[in-house]
Amino acid sequence: MAGLRLIVGLGNPGAEHLRSRHNAGFWFIDALALRLGATFTAEGKLFGAVAQADIGGQTVRLLKPMTFMNLSGKSITAALRFWKIEPDEMLVAHDDLDLSPGSARLKFDGGHGGQNGLRDTIRLLGHGRFHRLRIGIGHPGPGRQELVVPWVLGRPSGSDESLILDSIAEALDALPLAVEGSFPEAMKRLHTSKPPS
Repeated sequence: MAGLRLIVGLGNPGAEHLRSRHNAGFWFIDALALRLGATFTAEGKLFGAVAQADIGGQTVRLLKPMTFMNLSGKSITAALRFWKIEPDEMLVAHDDLDLSPGSARLKFDGGHGGQNGLRDTIRLLGHGRFHRLRIGIGHPGPGRQELVVPWVLGRPSGSDESLILDSIAEALDALPLAVEGSFPEAMKRLHTSKPPS
């Protein structure tokens, strides 16, 4: 399987969304850029902020869609076309209600699981055959569907935020394996990095 040429972090632009659970994808891509010394610049024709970095000798593009979450696919598909990158050479980092804070999981293909950034991306691509980094943010509770929107748009507790940041750090450590195309090894490293709490 091909390695990664594009890494996308999903989130909502604006200071009011900065610390929300829904911005876990932005937290990841910002942490990655910081680790690599990469700087984001606005790119109007890609509807986002972009950066370029070297990961293990491979040039990788970084993208933060600035379209708001529900229209993330507009930015992602524009970037894939502009840089002539195939969807299976892309990793999309996003928040995931079905994983507890402190968990991060790599996955290839599948549906959107109710995540609206993925929903829009899959709608525009016509399929879901791309890599994802699922960053656990927890769930407000079974049968509490009316609380999901305020939960994802809200700020996590201090302890949950620390757990989310820990999982992001673990994902960053496993990322070079994914970039080179060693996805089973990357998954093994990330998924077994610590016992589930």
